[in-house]
Amino acid sequence: MSAKRRADGPAVKRRPTKPKKTTGQRVRGILKKLLVVGLVLVLLGSLASFVLYRAIAIPAPNEAFKAQTTFVYYSGGKQELGTFYDDQNRVSIPLSEMPQQMQDAVVAAENQTFWTDQGIDPKGILRAAFSNARGNDRQGASTITQQYVKILYLTSEQSYQRKIKEAVVSLKIQNELSKEEILEGYLNTIYFGRGAYGVQAAAQAFFDKDAAQLNLRESAVLATVLNNPSRYDPDGGKEAREALKERYTYVLEAMVDTEAITAEQAEKAVKRLPKFPEIAAQSQYGGQRGHMLSLVKDELLATGEFTEEQIDGGGLRITTTFTPEAMEAVEQGVDEQRPAGYDKQLHVGAATVEVGTGALRGFYGGQDYLDSQINWAVAGGMAGSTFKAATDVAAIREGFSLNDTFEGNSPIDIAGTEFENQGDTDYGSAVSMLDATENSINTAFVDMVDAMPDGPAKVIQALEDMGVPGNKPGRWGIPNRSIDIQENVGVTLGTAQVSPINMANAYATLASGGERADVHVVEKVVDRNGETVYSAEPEIERTVDEDISADVSYALQQVVQSGSGTEALALARPAAGKTGTATNDDGEVSSSWFVGYTPQMSTAVMYVRGKGREALDGWLPTSSDGKLGYFGGNYPAKTWTSIMQTVMEGMEVEEFPEPVFVDGDTPEGYETPFVPPETTTTAPPQPQPTRRPSRTPTIETEEPSPTETPTETPTETVPPTPVPTTPVPTTPVPTAPVPTTPAPTETAPPPSAPTVTPTAAPRRTTYASPTRRRVATWRP
Repeated sequence: MSAKRRADGPAVKRRPTKPKKTTGQRVRGILKKLLVVGLVLVLLGSLASFVLYRAIAIPAPNEAFKAQTTFVYYSGGKQELGTFYDDQNRVSIPLSEMPQQMQDAVVAAENQTFWTDQGIDPKGILRAAFSNARGNDRQGASTITQQYVKILYLTSEQSYQRKIKEAVVSLKIQNELSKEEILEGYLNTIYFGRGAYGVQAAAQAFFDKDAAQLNLRESAVLATVLNNPSRYDPDGGKEAREALKERYTYVLEAMVDTEAITAEQAEKAVKRLPKFPEIAAQSQYGGQRGHMLSLVKDELLATGEFTEEQIDGGGLRITTTFTPEAMEAVEQGVDEQRPAGYDKQLHVGAATVEVGTGALRGFYGGQDYLDSQINWAVAGGMAGSTFKAATDVAAIREGFSLNDTFEGNSPIDIAGTEFENQGDTDYGSAVSMLDATENSINTAFVDMVDAMPDGPAKVIQALEDMGVPGNKPGRWGIPNRSIDIQENVGVTLGTAQVSPINMANAYATLASGGERADVHVVEKVVDRNGETVYSAEPEIERTVDEDISADVSYALQQVVQSGSGTEALALARPAAGKTGTATNDDGEVSSSWFVGYTPQMSTAVMYVRGKGREALDGWLPTSSDGKLGYFGGNYPAKTWTSIMQTVMEGMEVEEFPEPVFVDGDTPEGYETPFVPPETTTTAPPQPQPTRRPSRTPTIETEEPSPTETPTETPTETVPPTPVPTTPVPTTPVPTAPVPTTPAPTETAPPPSAPTVTPTAAPRRTTYASPTRRRVATWRP
């Protein structure tokens, strides 16, 4: 038997085998390690949160979400005219003005733990993180606080960095503001659709009422649409209404879950959606609204007290001088008298100014603002014979009287320039200022200017004193400058470009006895806190002597009584005014005017065509009464009468002061021949002159003069009815700004029969001034 042999080498010691761990021991080991890692992560997370909390500051609010809509009102501050806002239509209101059911509906729909959470939803954040990690559409996990922070301070960028910042800022906001303050800010900031930001604007946009008046159904709808405005707007069609109803039902059920309403209330409300009123889709600037708002903004900017940002987003309350009645009256008057079929090329500018205050009560700027931003009540045109009223003022100041006489024959030569009356008609070598005004005799007015030392400058000064600004921008006027007022004897013929607004205000100065008021469109401005920050105080000053105003008004009354403005007799109350036309470089009539007033209101009407220089004669139709279309006593005077008939409704009938027949020392060296009287046409010398006998009203017919001089000289005999002109409308000319270099003249009708030479009282005759009172005799 053999024995086992041991291997060569040293003996090897074997380690004892460890006993295997049980499953429980292994689990406990893993848990210990995880606990250590968890503690480390918690410490690191806490440290990171602390660092982030300290490092991330609350950003400045986004400028767009601080803006508040500015509201503009008609005179009196009751009826809304329009609004100004930049990007967002928003009106912030306190939480106390938001119905409790509105608050409850939003909380139930968007964040049921709002009143108890810390401003963030950790579970929601983890849920969104896992969903995003799996490649699904990025989800939010926003509480109302987080949504408010995202909107007001951050952006809608979908990134983890933005979400982290949102969470940190939300925690900070939660610590700085009360829950009520957060909810108020959220409901004033969130977008509801239809251009409405905040619950007040949304209540107006959807239900045409203030937020304070919302009921349960309406509150639930707004809480629904804010979740997805484009999807849930009921105006989006059948599919949108079905989606709205489904979400609306969810909101009501959620309100039951939060015990905001009872199940019975929800059951009743869920049966139907609320009624959505028909809210006119009215453009912010459609119609005349855009012209009105532009005038308001321009005037506020011109004060230097407001910036465009303040006007568009400052939450101001602006009260204007406009009245809805006057605005409607002016537009209606234009529509009634403007010949049909001429809308695209024909531009009518009209303005009504209140006498004594300078308040622009109504105007018509032309076509819809969305079609053309040119406001013809501001852009204006060549004034024609409407400037002759200022020449009367200047001449009486210089010592002439209504009965002083001037050259009425035609043509006359002054400093190498020839001026003539229409048709080269002679009115005699001694035409009184009164007759010259009534019949718009060009040569007499040119002679009148030439008779005054520095006559052109004196006429320009009279224009400014009445309310027509000069060529250089000044501190008053709409606009605050005219174009191409030329300092020569022809200035009286109205070759300058002037706005109807300024012409209406200029004649208002005569109506107020010589007191000029700055024309304006803003009464006052109140800020978002209810403080009045601007109140219009238009400067009112006497710029024309009261007696001179009375005499010029008397002369202008004769234009209405028996001259070229007899259409205004249909107003059936005392009125004074002046027709006017002007011609372009080609000798074509390019503007037609009537400016007139009562003791209370002054209105100017202007007709132009195309870019403001195209011909009206041969284009505007002859009216049914035989008057040529371009004649100032035709469409403009008829339009003026239609406007004033409505504007003056309900106003007391007031008389103009009696004429004084102011007479002073005429300029040295001025001589005019005196023609012995054949018939008396002017008021005879007497202590208290009365109104002249009525004459047969004339039909003023104006045709362009072949010369460069304008006239507007209706005769005392009625001309034969002109052959109607058939208008041939041309292709509409695109509306464009009025050129700034006019070279017009004014034209007037040729007489149809030889004219009896008017006689005049001897110059330098002095009359006693009667007591000034508003009881002058008036004949319709």
